[in-house]
Amino acid sequence: MTSRPTYLPAEERRTATVETVVKLAAEQNPADITTTAIAERMGLTQGALFRHFPTKEAILEATMSWVSQRLLARIDEAAAAAGSPLAALEAVFMAHVDFVARHPGVPRMVFAELQRGRDSLPRKLVQTMIRHYGERLRKLLDAGKAAGDIDPQLDVDAAATLFIGTIQGLVVQSLLAGATTRMRRDAAAAFAIYRRGIGVHR
Repeated sequence: MTSRPTYLPAEERRTATVETVVKLAAEQNPADITTTAIAERMGLTQGALFRHFPTKEAILEATMSWVSQRLLARIDEAAAAAGSPLAALEAVFMAHVDFVARHPGVPRMVFAELQRGRDSLPRKLVQTMIRHYGERLRKLLDAGKAAGDIDPQLDVDAAATLFIGTIQGLVVQSLLAGATTRMRRDAAAAFAIYRRGIGVHR
């Protein structure tokens, strides 16, 4: 059981709940996480938990919103610090890998939400996050073309899909291996291959 202060401001309690869900998702199937397990990990009663979230679905919505905001903010920060569009793509790639390595429960939750049969709000939040991520990638790829660093004939939509798919491949392999450090180990080599594929061919 995680030791936390008994009384926290509402927003802090909500954030603490979300962080607890992400940690639990790294340890077990996200679909099996119960409000009882969340409350126990936080040292709360279910009644105290439900004072901040009316339903388990509301907890999932808040968690996916947290994931989206944190990940997109992290990649925006990484891209802004880079000196060129191509360098920004690499920075975004590495920042995403680092984010997942730090929060291994996140991809498990994302995959779980995408597999849900019904059109839930958490699932829509995941889809929206991926769409916004793709928009950022396409802008960087177009900027790379304009700068002369990326093949002018490149299919930008396909390249954005491949970018995300490459990271997802690293994530799946790390989950299968049970070692999130594998993502960091393999990320540079994987991006080098991606970079050669989108680069200018002379």
